[in-house]
Amino acid sequence: MSRLIYLSRAEKRVLERLVKRAQMDVSSVESEVKRIIEDVRTRGDRAIVDFYKKMYGIEIDVKVHTEEFEKAREMVSTEFIEALDYASRNIREFCRAQKPRSWFSEIRRGVYVGQIVKPIESVGVYIPGGRAAYPSTALMTVIPALEAGVERVVVTTPPDEKGGVNPYVLAALDFLGIREAYRVGGAHAVAAMAFGTETVPRVQKIVGPGGIWFTAAKAIARGMGFVDIDFIAGPSEVLVLADETADPEYIAYDLISQLEHDVSASAVLVTTSEALAKEVDRLMEELVNTVERGDIVRKAYDSYGAIVVVEDIDKAVEFVNEYAPEHLEVHVAPDKVASVLSKVENAGSIFVGRYTPVALGDYVLGPNHVLPTGGYAKVRGGLSILDYLKMVDIAMVEPEALGDLAKYVHVLALSEGLVNHYKAVEVRLRKAPS
Repeated sequence: MSRLIYLSRAEKRVLERLVKRAQMDVSSVESEVKRIIEDVRTRGDRAIVDFYKKMYGIEIDVKVHTEEFEKAREMVSTEFIEALDYASRNIREFCRAQKPRSWFSEIRRGVYVGQIVKPIESVGVYIPGGRAAYPSTALMTVIPALEAGVERVVVTTPPDEKGGVNPYVLAALDFLGIREAYRVGGAHAVAAMAFGTETVPRVQKIVGPGGIWFTAAKAIARGMGFVDIDFIAGPSEVLVLADETADPEYIAYDLISQLEHDVSASAVLVTTSEALAKEVDRLMEELVNTVERGDIVRKAYDSYGAIVVVEDIDKAVEFVNEYAPEHLEVHVAPDKVASVLSKVENAGSIFVGRYTPVALGDYVLGPNHVLPTGGYAKVRGGLSILDYLKMVDIAMVEPEALGDLAKYVHVLALSEGLVNHYKAVEVRLRKAPS
């Protein structure tokens, strides 16, 4: 079925549905998630073990043991470890460039202010399971923590149908030097990390993507005030902005590569070229019936895919900014790139040029692949080293600077009716050495 849309004559409800995409609505599981959180909070490990026994018929040991990491390293190939090494070096370099510095400066005579950059003490990282294994997510979530200097990194990930943990995930963690891992997924994982159990330690912040149960639990746990989180991330999405110079086959495969994540994934092309749009539309109809994971791709594309034709590049950028995609690919003529980028306001991560597909960013480029979805790119970017740090403000005032500061504090404190704020300054003004 063609997914071609002409923006100038499209019905408003069609565009609203397209922009809304498969935003994760956690309300359907909220009451059950609250019950799970309370169960884990009350019964600890027993609640987790009982859940997997009842729901999946498997006996689990919550803790992942040393020998499991060692066995996983033996199971994976040398090429896999080499790939981890290559990707991790790029991610580390990117994190180091991102990391802010501490500073301290005299802004007025005798008035010093600054900022101290400190790591969060403990972070819980979630690596999802389900339809695929995600060792790349281990790299993307753990490496920023290590580069930030987080003292304790705790990992949770769901067990497989036999009660084990995916060897690629364990090998990736072992490669990074992380052996504190626990086999628990979804809402149970959040509850365990937020409140602690006999086995799983309590952490200060939970990061990482996951399904609806995990996502709902993150939001609820943060609302209860027991743990901080990074942000709410939903199904994967890509928007490709292209002109007549783009390669339709590249674009088709880039759309498919994101659609294969999940039946709720979104993939949209917005283009100024009707000819390109029609060719990508033809290729998509051909490829979705032949590619691997085609059943997932087809369902996602039918539900949340589209090819949008616009009048000009400015209209295309307007659409991008309204959509605020998780991933934005820019396939335009080289002389248009700078202009387009200067006008793009909302995107989780941007991939420029025909030789920079999102797939590279998912694994090896360095920027993080844990990104805001559902339009949240309007207010923040992706997971970064900043999510593992806290910036602590610092100030110091010399006696000779009190006079200038005091007269302005006097005016502002009286305007707010907080007289004792000024008195705390005034007493020092009287007693300070002249």
